[in-house]
Amino acid sequence: MNERILVRYGDLMLKGRNKRTFVKEMRENVKRKVNNSRVEYIDMHDRMFVVLNGEDPDKVLNDLQLVSGLHSFSLVSITENNLDDITTLAKELIAKEIKEDVTFKIETTRALKSFPMTSTSVSQTIAGEILRSSEFLHVDVHNPEVILYVEIRQEGALVYLNKIPAMGGFPYGLAGKGLLMLSGGIDSPVAGFLSMKQGVELECIHFESTPLTSIESAQKAVDLSKELAKYSKFDSIKLHMVPFMKIHQDLLENVKESYMITIMRRMMMRIAEQVALKERALAIITGESIGQVASQTLESMHTINDVTSFPVIRPLATYDKQEIIEISKKINCYDTSIKPFSDCCTVYVPKSPAIHPRAYIAARYEKYIDLSLIKETVDQVMTFEISRETDLDLSMHGFTVKEAYEKLKTEE
Repeated sequence: MNERILVRYGDLMLKGRNKRTFVKEMRENVKRKVNNSRVEYIDMHDRMFVVLNGEDPDKVLNDLQLVSGLHSFSLVSITENNLDDITTLAKELIAKEIKEDVTFKIETTRALKSFPMTSTSVSQTIAGEILRSSEFLHVDVHNPEVILYVEIRQEGALVYLNKIPAMGGFPYGLAGKGLLMLSGGIDSPVAGFLSMKQGVELECIHFESTPLTSIESAQKAVDLSKELAKYSKFDSIKLHMVPFMKIHQDLLENVKESYMITIMRRMMMRIAEQVALKERALAIITGESIGQVASQTLESMHTINDVTSFPVIRPLATYDKQEIIEISKKINCYDTSIKPFSDCCTVYVPKSPAIHPRAYIAARYEKYIDLSLIKETVDQVMTFEISRETDLDLSMHGFTVKEAYEKLKTEE
């Protein structure tokens, strides 16, 4: 069989005058991600063929699952546009892939209008030949277990069994850059993934308080960034580590317990804004989900947002926890996220946090905080370049993130 992968583009096909730019970027992203010199590409106006030339189709299909902007893809076989060849290929494919009693139907698309038979006639003829050669297949046109697709096109007849859903969304990077506030929990990496899926180029910022918190909590941020890096254009992502310990200590000493998380988040938002401006990001991205915890009520979000005029995107705002967990597992972040190492937002959780905090009350408490620490902290941000191949264990390089960062810089 002459096998190739048919790649269908997603929402980018709706982009009107910008369609050419989106398609060009989509094609380049596919080629970068597959990264195989033996594979060839045939570009068409609304789809692409990946010609395998004997390469492992599963490997290529797995690579394509990491590319945002694709609608679906199928492993197809191609033959000449005549009914005998199409029927022979269909029977070979069925015999190869179907080994048990199942119901099936055939869906034919006749894009080549000069083909002398209608789509319905092609489907009926091929189905009859398949039934005559098989003892365990049965036709069910309403609710089949298997669908055999036949596309009759100018370049030949395509025959295939599956349409594999892809990420959807838009090509990575075309929406501009966003800065993800990455904790070590379940929600924020999912928010990052959903942003990348919509074409956002992502950088991450993590607030670490070693040695108040364990270095393993910062390691979770590294490991989660590594998983997210798989979906970026060049398989790498920036992780900005913020040395938050001084501010953290100041908050513990001077802020009422019920307002601790609110003011901590306000301080983080101020710092994230400064880093976002420095990195030329267009928005801050968070993993907040409305009402999930005390700091994520609408009142809390409003009070936290009061310290910045920067755009804040919350991809998970209306998701429930189980939906978030399912995506976390899908992107291979869940097992890392649930490791029992607390970050600065969870290590000192108040017994009764304010669920209706007010900005003017938060501002009153902040009069006792040394706000000059914000600039000092931003100046000391440590930036790691994390790739999908990164093998970095911070604990092997120091007791704190700063020690590890300085040692790694020296080794470079």
